[in-house]
Amino acid sequence: MRGSKHVVKKGKTPVLTAAESRRLLDSLDTSDIAGLRDRALIGLMVYSFARVSAAVGMDGEDYAVRGKRCWSRLREKGGKHHEVPAHHNAIDYLDAYVESAAIGGDRKSPLFRTVNPRDELSGRRMTRNDALRMVKRRASRAGLPADTCCHSFRATGITAYLENGGTIENAQAIAAHESPRTTKLYDRTSDEITLDEVERIII
Repeated sequence: MRGSKHVVKKGKTPVLTAAESRRLLDSLDTSDIAGLRDRALIGLMVYSFARVSAAVGMDGEDYAVRGKRCWSRLREKGGKHHEVPAHHNAIDYLDAYVESAAIGGDRKSPLFRTVNPRDELSGRRMTRNDALRMVKRRASRAGLPADTCCHSFRATGITAYLENGGTIENAQAIAAHESPRTTKLYDRTSDEITLDEVERIII
């Protein structure tokens, strides 16, 4: 006998509110290179819906001006390249980091690098585990939920986009999802609606 098909309609990735995301970004001390790097990386993940592996996999040449616009080129699953126009906040964060780190001319070198014990940028690329440790540390200091992770920023960005009138189809294109059903898993816009309806039960 064939069992019933299990259909997932909502993802389990923890999502931050827009206010929580802003609190995290504003909490970063950008007087040092680590703070500038972390703000640029988190901002990139929020504003371009980038997977952490694609973000830390970027080289200097993957963030560049084309025409009048800055673009981020992300290496997605299967070796595919996905180009996303950069949000103005992401541009500010990335430009500040690149300028301070003096890595604008290092086109073939890692964009996001580790910081050595002397608080200097190294030549070694950050890994996704490096990024996760950084996010956990930064989120804790900002008083955010303990389950906040790198993937939270992808889901947070998609949810914020849809809350402000974006469409699932365009969110799918920005996130480079094969199916809109995958994008829908990241959409938490219905959470608030559900809560409001439940609160109508007045006993």
